Amino acid sequence: MRKMIFASLLTNVAVLIPVCGGLLLGASWAAETFGAATPARGILLSVYGAILMVSIGLFLRPDPLLVAPLLLVQVLYKLTTPFTVGTFANPVVISNIAIAALHLITLGLIFGQVRLTASARHVVR
Repeated sequence: MRKMIFASLLTNVAVLIPVCGGLLLGASWAAETFGAATPARGILLSVYGAILMVSIGLFLRPDPLLVAPLLLVQVLYKLTTPFTVGTFANPVVISNIAIAALHLITLGLIFGQVRLTASARHVVR
């Protein structure tokens, strides 16, 4: 479980550093991928920046009970992007689905461990 937590958090950091940098610096690939600079794109940058900062913090202190909510929110928004964007062919949508699959595996391991720990507590009492 711990290795998968690190894999999910490292994926967030590895993907979001260049994405946030590209959005901040107005890279041409960012405009091609995310559209022109607009208030909506600024909000997206804020959300991505928040996920990046929380991921870095959790990488330093990977408490599964703190990691799970972050990954759950990401899975929910990533799996809804094909419907909000209107296509499965967009490169952001494709990467979102792949990352959501990774995070779902990590969440499954976290929830399995939490369930095991809770069961062990009931046996001890």
